[in-house]
Amino acid sequence: MVFILVDDMGHSDLGCYGSEILQTPSMDELAEGGLRFTNFYNTGRCWPTRTSLLSGFYPHQILSDPMPGVNYDTEQLAPVTDRWLPSILKDHGYSTYHSGKWHIVRHRPKYSRLSFTEVGFDRSYHTEDGRHLRPRHLWEDGQEIALPGPEEGYEASIAIVDHAIKYLKEHKEKKGDAPFFEYIAFIAPHFPVQALQEDIDMYRGKFMMGWDEIRILRAENRKELGFEAHEVYPLEPERFAPWNLSPEELITQIDSADTGRAVPWAELSREQQEFQALKMAIHAAMITRMDREIGRFMDALKELGYYDNTIVFFCSDNGASTEIMNRADKHTTGAIPGSADTYLCLGPGWSSAANTPFRLHKTWVHEGGIATPLVVHWPEGIKKGNEFRNMPSHIIDIAPTLLELAGGDPDELNVSTEAPGRSLIPFLNHDLEIPRTPLFFHHENKKALRHGDWKITTIEDGGSWELYNLAEDRGETQNLAEENPKKLEEMVELWETQRNNIVEQVGADLK
Repeated sequence: MVFILVDDMGHSDLGCYGSEILQTPSMDELAEGGLRFTNFYNTGRCWPTRTSLLSGFYPHQILSDPMPGVNYDTEQLAPVTDRWLPSILKDHGYSTYHSGKWHIVRHRPKYSRLSFTEVGFDRSYHTEDGRHLRPRHLWEDGQEIALPGPEEGYEASIAIVDHAIKYLKEHKEKKGDAPFFEYIAFIAPHFPVQALQEDIDMYRGKFMMGWDEIRILRAENRKELGFEAHEVYPLEPERFAPWNLSPEELITQIDSADTGRAVPWAELSREQQEFQALKMAIHAAMITRMDREIGRFMDALKELGYYDNTIVFFCSDNGASTEIMNRADKHTTGAIPGSADTYLCLGPGWSSAANTPFRLHKTWVHEGGIATPLVVHWPEGIKKGNEFRNMPSHIIDIAPTLLELAGGDPDELNVSTEAPGRSLIPFLNHDLEIPRTPLFFHHENKKALRHGDWKITTIEDGGSWELYNLAEDRGETQNLAEENPKKLEEMVELWETQRNNIVEQVGADLK
């Protein structure tokens, strides 16, 4: 079993999900031979999604994502479980391997990181600093390792797959056809956007049409691919991460042609358009490189005889990012864009395009922040490929799915608190509609709940509830809260009940 997680990739950044110029042939091939889920969700942020993936619980139940009204400085709080998916898989005879980003954290009672051994991996290669071309720290099996020299070259996606293949080959040599679980966690295309110049060259000048036209093209492409058509919400220049650089900081610390607002493309100067098009070219280069490395890993599965009976999952930890920062070893003004000396961020204009046809971005719990592609590929287990699966599902469903594949039971995730997810195995060969408990979301005091086709959400801390019928309006363009107050009240009550249950489960009292 293999789970591939990418970082800050938009819903339509894959060719098989609607991208127009950006090339992802490896993922497109996996989708053509497998399944594409259309209503799959993450948590809207990196560490909560990773926690849910490896635990089978909402991050709030594991004390990974704070809940409003809960005092995290008290010792009485406890996660609902200390059992992790990799450890349980080992009980079923699996070897477990990790390569890439880690970022599993808890607020218990202080911010702390769990180690790969605590979670249950046999081998681990990991990076945390998000630098794609010049890492500051690398670890293998918990020990910091020497950094590659300038003459050796380094690109994060290549290095992550190098180690994933290394562990795969070691497994074949030592354990033959015994089962394994490999978790490959790319840091691409998370900011800063950095890529090999040869990869950037593929896309230079290709995005001068701008984000307005790209959004239209992607929406049209999705219809041709067979996705349901939904109206695309207009750009929202007023919506950006509150910790972003100010406009004054952006043009002095990064580049005078940069912009931190999702304004219409025609309002930008020619210089700004060229700079923005180059940033999107770097983003595209990162995704294409990542896709190429996924193809190399799939080739290794074939060479080692694992391909046909290995189920592969692929998704993103959140939507594309509107964040614009300058941190770590900082941006060097005048450096070649996309090089290791730069700290460019995609920004809200292109993030809006990457998340087409959905609204808003990473850290929001509107669809642009929490909706992700999910591709599932398994030659021996999926009878008919190139199909869609439309039922609402969530990253909490992955752990029970993998446990069932391993011959285990979801109850093994915890003996006292029922895990909230459900196995996706029944859906691999049938597009079923089976009722499920509502899907709960909360991050940075933004709240949401999906129940069937209905969804409620808030746009900001303290903001009023919005109500949408996603079957008719996945783009969240028509707020139905005023015209359907009864449904709104019902949905809010469901959210509050679920919130209260989680708070009680971790041993807290609401302030």
